Amino acid sequence: MPKRDNISMSVIRRLPRYYRFLRLLQSKGVVRISSTELSSKLGLTASQIRQDLNCFGGFGQQGYGYIVDQLCAEIANILGLSNCYKTILVGAGNLGQAIASHMSFESEGFHLIGIFDNSPHKIGTIINDHPVLDIAGLDEFCRKEKPVMAVLCIPRESVGPLAEKLYTMGIKNFWNFSHYDLAMKYPDALVENVHLNDSLMTLCYRISNSGTQ
Repeated sequence: MPKRDNISMSVIRRLPRYYRFLRLLQSKGVVRISSTELSSKLGLTASQIRQDLNCFGGFGQQGYGYIVDQLCAEIANILGLSNCYKTILVGAGNLGQAIASHMSFESEGFHLIGIFDNSPHKIGTIINDHPVLDIAGLDEFCRKEKPVMAVLCIPRESVGPLAEKLYTMGIKNFWNFSHYDLAMKYPDALVENVHLNDSLMTLCYRISNSGTQ
């Protein structure tokens, strides 16, 4: 079955969850699994899982289920996890340090090639084998290394001028941890906004309305 066009973002956003769970099954030596078994573990319906995967082709066999290794490899290919897109991270504060230290960029489609900050106290320090570079040298670095994605871990008020500079240098892909809406200013940019406060407030709402507190 060929891949469908205009696949919804809700389907795309479920793929990493499928992939993460299939990797767990691999580590446990599970060879195959049915959509029904997947649904019971993921809290989705079997029909939903089949519909999601059918957007990209037929990976399962009726009455047999999905071969875990094969499906895991197929989803990794769909997500483009082998691309190793060159990536820079701007902002070596607590959040930036945590992301640079604990995110497995290489196994998730990206290759972190530089970390930048403007603080004299951070420039020259080492984070996960990467020296923190002076942001004053960002232009020269980008011209030479040609990164295609930037992780922004800086205060909201600093994002505008920096994003404009990165955009003019050809970087149009952002993993944005600030509260500055890049997508509004650069409609042709690909932006993933991460609002940790939103997630925490959502959890607060769910607790408040669960009747269990």
